[in-house]
Amino acid sequence: MSKKTPFYDVYVQNRAKIVEFAGFLMPVQFEGIIPEHQTVRTTVGVFDVSHMGEIEIRGKDRTAFVNYMTTNDASKLALNQVQYSTMLYPDAGIVDDLLVYHQKDRILLVVNATNTDKDYTWIVDNKRFDVEIKNLSDAIGQLAVQGPHAEPVVHKLCDSDLSKMEFYWSAETKLRDIPVLLSRTGYTGEDGFEIYCERNYGPQLWSMVFDAGKEYGIKPIGLGARDTLRFEMRYCLYGNDIDKTTNPLEAGLAWIVKLDKEDFIGKESLLKIKEQGVTHKLVGFEVVGSGIPRPHQEIHNDDKKVGHVTSGTFSPSLKKGIGMGYVDMPFNKVGSRLQVKGKTPVAVEVIKGPFYKHGTRK
Repeated sequence: MSKKTPFYDVYVQNRAKIVEFAGFLMPVQFEGIIPEHQTVRTTVGVFDVSHMGEIEIRGKDRTAFVNYMTTNDASKLALNQVQYSTMLYPDAGIVDDLLVYHQKDRILLVVNATNTDKDYTWIVDNKRFDVEIKNLSDAIGQLAVQGPHAEPVVHKLCDSDLSKMEFYWSAETKLRDIPVLLSRTGYTGEDGFEIYCERNYGPQLWSMVFDAGKEYGIKPIGLGARDTLRFEMRYCLYGNDIDKTTNPLEAGLAWIVKLDKEDFIGKESLLKIKEQGVTHKLVGFEVVGSGIPRPHQEIHNDDKKVGHVTSGTFSPSLKKGIGMGYVDMPFNKVGSRLQVKGKTPVAVEVIKGPFYKHGTRK
């Protein structure tokens, strides 16, 4: 049976198109993907991300354990700092990408909704040192407030000076009388905050945020626009762009792999891969002319297959087709002209950086 988040009744009231996603009934859209996308790019929108998983690590060795489980260096985190990281299998395949929150008495791991149970089992099965592991996912509601006007909206509800909170930092605070974990993070390329609260506070939190955002034309945003927004920033999506068959070095995630730290799961394999050199890499490409790349389509250089598409869509901001995919070297170089093979071949060009370059956060 599909789960419902604390905000399910709000979807119904707002006549959302509801689908099953990661075991939850979630809104894929309210007004429509393109207008919702533009709302976040120009003013402010709110996503229900309560389906995400939250796994708590407590105990005196929690930092050492998280460092063993993840590729980034959790020991470098200051109190209340947040870190992007990955967990790997021994062969360096990716278990998941996640956020690591360093808090006073715990480390909180925020994982992808589709992977929560798998991740929790993986972490428990690899338990070492003096730690306690708890899956808090079903007890937590989460909203993401994203857009150029996100700060003034959340500031109305908070006594703290949010202008002093930097990107990828957090605070345990209150919004009015609701205790929350507030972080300046997001998946859209715009400024924004993610708000974690106890599940029972969900409906009250939703009402407060929308009242605070009324003057900015705040709107609810569904999963459809969440995907096009993240894609325009070239953020990886687990299950499409990264999974157990890919490693961080070929996925362009070497920046969150610290091979000079102590041992972690997958380190030995990554060292071998680095020594041998990767043979293909994840690239972003824009359509030259017309057409939209689609996942699983082959990428060719003339008549030779050199890769495959992992994600593809129409960019509402750029008004053109964009895609991501793994491409054999040296065809991954910026400026390479390739073809995506569908019913009609689509000409594409490999680009550097995000597709959308005007976000309030990069």
